[in-house]
Amino acid sequence: MKIINSASLDGIDALNINVESTFTKGLPSFTIVGLISTSIQESKDRVKSALLMNEYKFPPLKITINLSPSDVKKKGTHFDLAIALQIALYDLKKDVFCDFHVFGELSLNGDIKDTSTIFPLVLSLAKNKRIKKLLVCEESAKYISNIPNLEIYVVNNLKNAIEFFNLKNNDDKEKYKYKSTTLEYETIDINDEKFYYDKKYEEDFSDVIGQENAKFAALISAAGNHNLIFEGSPGCGKSMISKRIKNILPPMSLEEILEKAKLQALDYKEIDFVPIRTFRNPHHSSTKSSIFGGGSTNAKIGEIALSNNGILFFDELPHFSKSVLEAMREPLEDNKILISRVNSKTEYLTKFIFVASMNPCPCGNLLSSIKQCRCNEAEIQRYKNRLSDPFLDRIDLYVVMNDTSNDSKNTVSSEELHQNVINAFIAQKNRGQSELNGKLKDEDIKKYCILDEESSFLFQKAIISYELTFRSINKVLKVARTIADLNNNKDITKADLLKSLSFRRR
Repeated sequence: MKIINSASLDGIDALNINVESTFTKGLPSFTIVGLISTSIQESKDRVKSALLMNEYKFPPLKITINLSPSDVKKKGTHFDLAIALQIALYDLKKDVFCDFHVFGELSLNGDIKDTSTIFPLVLSLAKNKRIKKLLVCEESAKYISNIPNLEIYVVNNLKNAIEFFNLKNNDDKEKYKYKSTTLEYETIDINDEKFYYDKKYEEDFSDVIGQENAKFAALISAAGNHNLIFEGSPGCGKSMISKRIKNILPPMSLEEILEKAKLQALDYKEIDFVPIRTFRNPHHSSTKSSIFGGGSTNAKIGEIALSNNGILFFDELPHFSKSVLEAMREPLEDNKILISRVNSKTEYLTKFIFVASMNPCPCGNLLSSIKQCRCNEAEIQRYKNRLSDPFLDRIDLYVVMNDTSNDSKNTVSSEELHQNVINAFIAQKNRGQSELNGKLKDEDIKKYCILDEESSFLFQKAIISYELTFRSINKVLKVARTIADLNNNKDITKADLLKSLSFRRR
C-alpha cells in the first residue's frame, strides 16, 4: 500500500493526512472514505474526468481511497491530485511518494489549480517542521516560495505530475524545482533578524489639520502597540487619524508577513506579501459570531483573529452591542481567545492594536464649540454606560479631541512619524523584548519599565491621588516606556510619566 502525504485544516492549523489506496478484486467501483466532506466526495468525478481526458484508464478493480486518520473531519478540494496519482500509478511497485506532500485541485481536463487552503496548510506544516518537499502547481508555488526551507516542485497538469513520479533519477526532477522568492522592501537587521517595512503612504498624516495631541497619541499607539480610543465631535478627525495609523506601524518580521498572508487566504482575499499590517474595520451592526468567530460544528475565523499583528478599528464604539464589547475583554487582556464548540476547540492569537472612536453624546455635539448639544443628562449617561469600566480598563490611551480651527497648520507627515516608530521599535528590540511595550507581561514590566528617581517618587503620589488599579498602573508604565523610547530616554523620566498620565481615562 502506497501513501501520499497531504493535510487538512483544523481551524487555522494543519493536520497531517495520509492518502492511502487499495485495489482489490471485485466489481469495479471507486470509493473515498475517511470522514470526508462533500467537496472531497465530489472529487471522484473530477478525478475520473481528468484521468480519462489524459488517456489513463481506470483499473477494472475495486478502488478504495482512505484519508487517514479516519476519525478527523476533512475538507477541501486540494486532495484531488493526490487521489488521482494513487490511481494513475497504482501498478508501480516502488513507493515513489515517500517524502513528498502533494496538493492541488484538478479541473476536468487535468489542469492543476490553486486553492485558498494550500498556502495556510503549507505554512502551518512548515512552522512545525512537518514538511520538506512538496508538489504543487505554479500558481500555488508563487505564494509558497516565500516560505523558507522548502523544496518546491511544480507541475501544471496531471500528465506532468505522473511523469514526475515516474522519473527514476532524482537529478531529472531538478528541472521541475521552483526557486525561492525574496521580498524586495526596505529592511533593518536587529540581533540577526531581518524586519521589513514599506515607505508608501497612500493616506498621509499631513492631511490631518491640527489635533497635535491626537496625532501624538496615534504615534505612541503605533510605536508600542497600545490600545487607543478617540472621543470627539463629528468631523474632528477621529476616523481620519485612526485609518492612517496602519501605515506607520512597526516593521514586520518574515514570520509576521507570512502569518498575514495566511489570514488573507483564510479570508478568501488576494494574498500579498507587503509589509503593511492588517487593518480591519467591522461595522457596528456586525454579529458577535462575525467578530469572534463561530459556527455550529467547526469554529470559523472572525475579525479579531484576522486582525492579529494589525489593527482592529471600531468606529462609533458605543453602538456595538453590549455582548460584543464585554466579550472583547478577554482578547484585549490575554492576546488570545478560545472558541469552543461541541465538535471543535480552536485558539486564535489576538495581538492586535484596538483603536476605537466615539462621540461624547448621542447627538455628538457635547464638546463642540460651534453646535449646541441636544441631549439631556439621562441620555448622555445612558450613552456612556454602554462602555463598562472593566472594558475601558483595557484601554491604554484615551484622547478627548476638540474642534479643529481652520487656521491650524500641518506639522507632521506619515514618513516622519514612521521613522520615529522605527527608532522606538529598534530600541525595544535592542533591550531584548520579545513583545512591544503595549503587550508586555507583568513580569517584563518590572524588567523594562524602569523609572528614574524623580519619576518614581511622582508615580507613588499619582497612584494614591488618582486611586489607580493594578491594571491601570501597568498601563501607565507601559505607555510611559513607549514615550521614553520616542524621546530616546534610557529610563522613564518625569516628563515621560506626566505625559503618560495625561492619556489615562478620567
